[in-house]
Amino acid sequence: MTDWNAITKRNSRSVQTTIGWIFWDPGAIQRYEALGLPGPIGYIASRCAPLAAAGPEAVTAAFGSISPSAIAFTFDLVAASTDFESVWNARNDAVVEGLREFAPAIVPPLELMGPSIWAVVEKLPTVGRVFYASHLRMERANDPLLSGWQAVNCLREWRGDTHWAIVASAGLTGIEASILHNAWLGYEDGWLPTSRGSGPDEIKVGWERLAERGLVQNGAVTAEGIELRQQLEDDTDRDTTLPWELLGEELSVEFAERFEPPCELLLGRVDETAGPNYQPASRLRD
Repeated sequence: MTDWNAITKRNSRSVQTTIGWIFWDPGAIQRYEALGLPGPIGYIASRCAPLAAAGPEAVTAAFGSISPSAIAFTFDLVAASTDFESVWNARNDAVVEGLREFAPAIVPPLELMGPSIWAVVEKLPTVGRVFYASHLRMERANDPLLSGWQAVNCLREWRGDTHWAIVASAGLTGIEASILHNAWLGYEDGWLPTSRGSGPDEIKVGWERLAERGLVQNGAVTAEGIELRQQLEDDTDRDTTLPWELLGEELSVEFAERFEPPCELLLGRVDETAGPNYQPASRLRD
């Protein structure tokens, strides 16, 4: 019998890496800056473009752990200097250029498997997955490479929506989830929530709320907190097997084998352009 949980766990890392490297790519940042947006703001603007018409509050809810003030500031800057469609298009141009330059081995599988992945994307349920659903209205690229990448991006956001629903059902805020995730990965204290734009006062409240639940003690996440974070990960894997079941075992294994090597190059690119802590969903725990 096929172990769909294992396939999901394995492929989720490649899905995340295929998409996430662009967040810190200098080519993308240069394009955002040409539109009047600093790099981190460009990342928020390009990623949230499909949902931007709903406003910053909806984007804050969808992003989960990104600082609400950073998202509000993004909307203000976009309104002052450009528009979300232009940022979306700039990101797409950077994706094509960057993949061909830094991970050319990922180009053939994206081009060849893109139609099969789109067929899966079209069958995924949208209920409770608003951010993912917003991507379905975006025009699909004619370029087979970009189209394949956009299909994988839909898989990523479908899993992301599912994950944040699980986090919310556990009674956690975005900052609390980041604190637990930080400890689960073994990062230095405070790195992850700070990297997502949260200020000291917001983070302090997160620690206090976790302490009230016994998930933090004496300024450190407890074993119970680590266990909860592992449970969130296990539940996310369990509840996101559907795309791979729809794709089928043969193509799911092919996805793993063809995407993993170039994704290691893309993760190395993140190390160079941002640092080894970034792209936490792609990092393996010790």
